[in-house]
Amino acid sequence: MPASGAVTRSTLRQQIADALRDEVLAGRLLPGQEFTVKQIAEQYGVSATPVREALVDLSAQDLLDSDQHRGFRVHRFSIDDFRGMVEARALIVDGVFGKLEGERLAARAHGTELVSVRRRAEEAARAARCGDLNILIGYDLRFWRELGALVANRYVADFLHRLRVQAWVFSVPFLREETEGGKWLWNGHEQLVDALTLGDAAGVRAVIAEYDDHALKWADRLESSPR
Repeated sequence: MPASGAVTRSTLRQQIADALRDEVLAGRLLPGQEFTVKQIAEQYGVSATPVREALVDLSAQDLLDSDQHRGFRVHRFSIDDFRGMVEARALIVDGVFGKLEGERLAARAHGTELVSVRRRAEEAARAARCGDLNILIGYDLRFWRELGALVANRYVADFLHRLRVQAWVFSVPFLREETEGGKWLWNGHEQLVDALTLGDAAGVRAVIAEYDDHALKWADRLESSPR
């Protein structure tokens, strides 16, 4: 068994990575913003080692860029990057649900796991309709993560989760600047769960297609808007 010190450091490393990811998702760490291991260690009152490991982990997830001489900075995704994320997840999700038709889909959509997914869907949809970005992000990510665990293997689910985090990192600064950003928050989570519960494979794919189309239309609007 590993020494307790190693377990503590590993846990601290994950806690720091999660906290910094939340800072980026909340828009408190903006794209291009620079910081050093020392600054983060002082901010959280911890040693440099778990901080450095956490920052390396976030760099591996493409959320941070590492510079040997200047430290780290929040990665700046482009509109084309965002489109690529949407298109990639669309291809993968379509492939996953394409293998689950009718009764098999309905069978996946029953049990205690679906109760949790529906609860996340309700909270995410409510936050989206209210334009509450802070609440929406957490529930939306948990909704898709739990849904992915129902219908896909963990490697696919983990990859899709990473894409969704990246998409939110790109989107948050723009949505916070927009006076009408709330109207671009997709709120079809409950319709997706309803279709899944009924075993309606075509309905599931239609809702997801609308979700992806909504995201691409928003990207087109961003590109055409003066900034």
